[in-house]
Amino acid sequence: MRNPRTLVVQGAAILVAALAFTLTGGAAPAGLAYAIKGAKIVTVSGATIENGTIVMRDGVIQAVGATVTIPADAIVTDGAGLTVYPGLIDMASSAPLEAAAPAAPDPAAGRGGGRGGGGGITFASREEADRAKRAAILRPDFQAAENLVESSEGLSAMAQAGITSVLAVPSQGIFKGQSALVNTAYPPDDPQISTIADYRRGLVVVKAPVAQHVNIGGRGGGTGYPNSLLGTLAFTRQGFLDAQWQRDATAIYEKTGARGPRPLVEPSLDALKPALAGEMPVAFDANEGREIDRSLIMANDFKVKPIIVGGAGAGMRIEDLQKAKASVIYGLNFRGAGAGPAGGRGGGGGRGGGGGDSLRALQAAADAPKVPAMLAKAGVPFAFTSGGTLAPADFVRNAGRTVKEGGLTAERALKALTIDAARIAGADDRVGSIEQGKIANIVVTDGDLFEANTRVRYVFIDGRPIEITAAPAGGAGRGGRGGGR
Repeated sequence: MRNPRTLVVQGAAILVAALAFTLTGGAAPAGLAYAIKGAKIVTVSGATIENGTIVMRDGVIQAVGATVTIPADAIVTDGAGLTVYPGLIDMASSAPLEAAAPAAPDPAAGRGGGRGGGGGITFASREEADRAKRAAILRPDFQAAENLVESSEGLSAMAQAGITSVLAVPSQGIFKGQSALVNTAYPPDDPQISTIADYRRGLVVVKAPVAQHVNIGGRGGGTGYPNSLLGTLAFTRQGFLDAQWQRDATAIYEKTGARGPRPLVEPSLDALKPALAGEMPVAFDANEGREIDRSLIMANDFKVKPIIVGGAGAGMRIEDLQKAKASVIYGLNFRGAGAGPAGGRGGGGGRGGGGGDSLRALQAAADAPKVPAMLAKAGVPFAFTSGGTLAPADFVRNAGRTVKEGGLTAERALKALTIDAARIAGADDRVGSIEQGKIANIVVTDGDLFEANTRVRYVFIDGRPIEITAAPAGGAGRGGRGGGR
């Protein structure tokens, strides 16, 4: 029988070693491996493998090919008759974010000491009320990656439809803040033994920040202030000008050894520095042609890299988009003239009476599936978004409509949902294709992705299976069995 004292000493040594291992960031032991064998694998980045195997471990693709050896400890899925695609990417939605910031106070509030500001808020002066209104629409420092929800019905529906990543876009304000590309499901929480619980939000972040988002024509960006288009445009321009002035004034002050009058610094404006330096693109919500015009003019005036979000009128602005070297995140919500990306108008809609039933709106909706093919022909980079208004199955179905009705090739449509979306987000080295070392975001279907009767059979996010619990009604992207179960 072993000496109890020896056992205690050995146990203490093991505990100390484990603690040291945790504090020094030692590599964790290899986790579960999953494999799909005998499937058609559409890599996107290279040739399609007609009968291949993919192995996933520790959240990444460990191996992919026609002659891959499956590890003995892998949980294997028979892929016979199935097709494997990279996980799909929706490039604009507020679904992954916490509740939006409260609306700006009533514009009439604070016109004198103690006047109410809406919602029971009382301000000591008009100036105080105006500052509150300004703060509600000037939010360039808002970080999507720091305000994520861990789960929601919307995110679950996306994951089950094969949408494994989404560009999380703040929904409030004129300068709405900085987006983040995130996965649509968190991995299970690892048991925490003799250590502090892990930071959870970082587990789903693929890339952050991605872009600075501006609602250039949104009449206050959902806050009701300013309540005119001219006011919104003026505020947008002034915001960029103020950020330029603050950047330059601060640089001069520091260069002179902090002598002379100290410049007024508004901390939120510092968040626009990367955009003004060309280090971060600016995504403008713009659907109609004239909205795209205003966005590109603004981008040119301040020398920022433009992304157009929505882009219903992009087909009529091809040359302008080419000249500006702009990318387009095209709204697939073109069932009519409904709500558009992140609070804007519909991807195929336009203004017009009749509740969206005007001839102009109907024509725009009919032409909407054709715009991506025009962008592809002109070499304008583009990806797709549901705008937060489409059911996930409709998002995939409408991508198929750009092929069947719009003349876009199936290959380009798939790239817009995967690698081209990742490229616009600056994350094509991490997601968007099936390659060794990339994040293991995978969707497995029982047929061609864009065929109406195709069902999603398995989904893996960060190398882990997602349980598919329901079959959304109709079309591509319908649910199937739980992944890897």
